[in-house]
Amino acid sequence: MNAAGTGAAAPLLRVEGLHAHYGKSHILRGVTLEVGRAEVLSLLGRNGSGRSTTLKAMMGLVPPSAGTVTLAGRQLAGASPHAICRAGLAFVPEEREVFANLTVDENLRMGEQPPVAGAHRWSIQEMFDYFPQLQERRSTRAGNLSGGEQQMLTICRSLLGNPLAILIDEPTEGLAPKIVAQVGECIQDMHRKGLSVVLVEQKLAIALKVSSRVCVMGHGRIVFEGSPQQLESDRDLLAQWLAV
Repeated sequence: MNAAGTGAAAPLLRVEGLHAHYGKSHILRGVTLEVGRAEVLSLLGRNGSGRSTTLKAMMGLVPPSAGTVTLAGRQLAGASPHAICRAGLAFVPEEREVFANLTVDENLRMGEQPPVAGAHRWSIQEMFDYFPQLQERRSTRAGNLSGGEQQMLTICRSLLGNPLAILIDEPTEGLAPKIVAQVGECIQDMHRKGLSVVLVEQKLAIALKVSSRVCVMGHGRIVFEGSPQQLESDRDLLAQWLAV
């Protein structure tokens, strides 16, 4: 696969032959994908297809049983999650996982770390520009925020680690339409500022709008890779792998 077309530069993030298990259950069965610099790649598929497990295996939260994960030429598979984070790969989990007893400001500062070479350096003010609600509640304990506000906070805390690439799992799940739009705009600005994004998103319209490319997963494998336009025009594929 070539993330940006024939003759393009080597991908920033490469996953090859990734396998992962939960106990005796074989979940990922040879996932291979590439993400270019400043590219947004959406992983689509039905629940249980292996999308979230792919992100967790890339991040070391589910130890891969085989395969490689490479970021800017550095091998990550087998490393601990904190080492992977420090290498420049960030993760926004579906569960949000804010520090409930810390304020918004304290949560944001917990995420700060020096930028990896070549990464955009994010500021707390940029976070407040994306999500003004957080600035209004910067002294509020994170456990008292709404679900949407916690989602904003988790995205911002991950960005403040100044990564080269970010994995985002279901960021719009259960959010009001206004907040969904804010999250979508934030992801598009990540792309404009040179960040590579791998997005798991259930809302097809959002995924197609923000993505450079899409991959569809089924039964722990990639079953389609192409442009949002190619996917949208393939009704048989949509019916087979994405229709509920």
